[in-house]
Amino acid sequence: MSNQKQTALVICPGRGTYNKDELGYLHRYHADKLHILDAIDTERAVNGQKSVRELDSMESYSMKQHTVGENAASLIYACSKADFMAINRDKYDIVGVTGNSMGWYIALAVAGALNEANAAKLINTMGSMMAGGTIGGQSIYPIVDENWKVSPSMVEQVHSAMAEVNAHPDAELHESIRLGGYMVFGGNDKALKMLESILPKLEERYPMRLFNHAAFHTPMLDDIAKKAQTLLPASLFQAPEVPLVDGKGQIWQPYSTDVEKLHHYTLDAQVNRTYDFTKAIEVSIKEFAPDKLIVLGPGATLGGAIAQTLIMHKWQDFQDKADFISRQKVEPYLLAMGMEKQREWVL
Repeated sequence: MSNQKQTALVICPGRGTYNKDELGYLHRYHADKLHILDAIDTERAVNGQKSVRELDSMESYSMKQHTVGENAASLIYACSKADFMAINRDKYDIVGVTGNSMGWYIALAVAGALNEANAAKLINTMGSMMAGGTIGGQSIYPIVDENWKVSPSMVEQVHSAMAEVNAHPDAELHESIRLGGYMVFGGNDKALKMLESILPKLEERYPMRLFNHAAFHTPMLDDIAKKAQTLLPASLFQAPEVPLVDGKGQIWQPYSTDVEKLHHYTLDAQVNRTYDFTKAIEVSIKEFAPDKLIVLGPGATLGGAIAQTLIMHKWQDFQDKADFISRQKVEPYLLAMGMEKQREWVL
């Protein structure tokens, strides 16, 4: 790698990224940065919640404790924030930040649109919104072939299945997240069960229900959006220090951001309308043309969706899955900090 500074787009992960392999992530990689947990754990103490320090230090991984929103959100945020701080600024100039789903809140934090205390408050509040009972659920299904190229017939199949489900009374199904080569659905239990019976089984795991996930980014969360707006005022927000790309593909620039509008988007459309992560990546690469894409940990589950989006646009001349994988082996364009070897490129 040359000594010349490179530009980088930072991508923040969402829910479902702190799993069994990630237990101890903060203590393993960031023992020197545990002070960043002060604001997060202070916020959690006020709410009578277990500290992130304690959750990350547990002897064994617990689905019940580590995957529920009120714990997962703060855990993932802490890991991502520490990873962001660890990026070598002599190597990389961060030109933009985006994220997937809950990763938007993390993006707001690392880009400076929320200070430490306000980021901890917003992320913990949103993560805890359904502590009394989850609203609906999510399921994921691919829309690409084995070469990671979008299959028009699979897209048609998915839309047809959605229409069939929604034709039934008491079934409610929505497009929750556009995730590169995947569609994430949000809906009630009846709708998700019907969908899972209609769509052909693929790779022995799809359609796959996402454990402990609510029907995020759908109108089923309209009441949550209203509640969030009353609990979290616009005064928590400020203009970002780095350009932010949201789940509509809109860019929020440091010198032209309307803070009231940023607050409204974050606690309105971002909560109860489709989150277009595919569009966020497309806009980010075309607007900033970064030398590298850096995905913050924990985990590395966004790699496929990002690669599939790059292939859609033949970005960096990526034509298909084989193209992407061979390039990654030589000089990776996408650097996932949750992967040991790629992490080394970032530090």
